[in-house]
Amino acid sequence: MRRRQRAIRPDQWTHPGLLRASKEARLTGMGLWGIADDEGRLEIRPDLIAGALYPGDPTMTSDVIETHLLELDEAGFVTLYQSGGRGWMELSSPLVTQRPRPSTAPPPPDMEHSGTFVAVGGAREREEREREERASAWAAWEAEQERGRVPARPLLMDAPPIGCPEHPNGRFADCGPCGTARRRHDRWLAERRYSEQVERYEAAADDDEPF
Repeated sequence: MRRRQRAIRPDQWTHPGLLRASKEARLTGMGLWGIADDEGRLEIRPDLIAGALYPGDPTMTSDVIETHLLELDEAGFVTLYQSGGRGWMELSSPLVTQRPRPSTAPPPPDMEHSGTFVAVGGAREREEREREERASAWAAWEAEQERGRVPARPLLMDAPPIGCPEHPNGRFADCGPCGTARRRHDRWLAERRYSEQVERYEAAADDDEPF
């Protein structure tokens, strides 16, 4: 029997669940419109979904599809649930079909779908574990940087003397060479402080760049 055509309503392209997802997960979500049944339900078989939506693409593994499904579930585009020991999904906005056939898949339970973890093979647990590992590694790196950071050398230790060779520490009485030395000393400090400010600004700008 020839498969009946389905229509996409204009508002479905701007479904919030699609817009909140990444571009990659969004493409998978749009593909689910075509392979789910008339009520928008489908068994969660990541390997079969990958083959149906991305034939011949070795980069679209079961793990990638699982990640997309989790993202679409969190965005509100699909509902992931368990029934009869198997994982299922239901699209929140299935396509319109003339004379739709009743779904043979079990409907999602009324309660919060607590079986999501098992339904997608533990992908959510893997994501949480990877986030924790990245956070732990970052905290360890920051702690190491703090331990190995040498205090900055005070500028005054390298600054020119504030007085002339006869009065290296300056004097209250008028002394032309001392005045010249003091101006040189102040100018040197101002230039060094400006250079440090520029370095800190550039370092902060580099930190803002995405990895």
